[in-house]
Amino acid sequence: MATTGKPALSLGPIYFLWDGPKWRDFYFRIADEAAVEHVTLGETVCSKRQHFSEPHVAEVVERLEAAGKRVTLSTLAMVTLPRESRHVRDLIAGSLHTVEANDLSALGLLKGRPHSIGPLVNVYNAATARTLAARGAENICLPPELPAGSIRQMLEAMPDFSFEVFAFGRMPLAISARCAHARSKGLTKDNCQFVCGEEPDGLPLRTLDRQSFLVLNGVQTLSNSCVVLVDDLAPLVEAGLSRVRLSPQDCDMVKVASLYRAVLDGRIDGEEAIADLVKVYPGVRFSNGFLHRQEGAAWVSRGRNAAMGRD
Repeated sequence: MATTGKPALSLGPIYFLWDGPKWRDFYFRIADEAAVEHVTLGETVCSKRQHFSEPHVAEVVERLEAAGKRVTLSTLAMVTLPRESRHVRDLIAGSLHTVEANDLSALGLLKGRPHSIGPLVNVYNAATARTLAARGAENICLPPELPAGSIRQMLEAMPDFSFEVFAFGRMPLAISARCAHARSKGLTKDNCQFVCGEEPDGLPLRTLDRQSFLVLNGVQTLSNSCVVLVDDLAPLVEAGLSRVRLSPQDCDMVKVASLYRAVLDGRIDGEEAIADLVKVYPGVRFSNGFLHRQEGAAWVSRGRNAAMGRD
């Protein structure tokens, strides 16, 4: 259900390869210190990474739930192998938690039972959202490339449904059956030696004229810039937004969550939060262009009523 007041703050799954202890300790700190109500976890990008986190999933879920967080388990964004198909089937069949679909192959298995839709599924209009809701979806995290006007149209068309926006993190842009990250280091996907773990925040790419372009994360391609919507949320909250999602980056996500919560609660303004985020996540460009109907890497500051879907 959509909120009538302040939206909930949620944490999406970790897209990067972090070793098991780092993955576990990250979520332990989220449980103990972060101002988030919902946490989605589980391997989303590459099934080969699962053995790093799987030994710690049970204790992480227990710690999060003991701290009062609601836990959702994520499915893979691309299923290409029989073992991956079995994993998704087993996850959905055996989970006592809500499952978030990040690929259409999971939707048939989830039909008729409560579930969530992740930002890697292309939900661009209310008609699609209504179809998914009729099949059992209770929450949809919208893709980061949607402009504010389209988001507002969905919020207004489905006022009693829970919509979520991707409000912090490198944007997930594409996923491939091949691993460009391994190829960049002279390896193949089958013998990748988990080199993506050498870049816990992704491998930056540059164009031939040395301009920052994209970030590789195993088989996934991310934006080079980090989406920061902390100063853009008020009109969407007013329209009935239910959740605000933060995507984990290799920085102090507890501090990131505290800044977003402070803005949503009206204790600080967006500009103050952005000034602090620059210190929390230094050396990374911020962007909010898609929300304002511009190129995704653009940064739009003040004077944006029209771009936020208002006349």
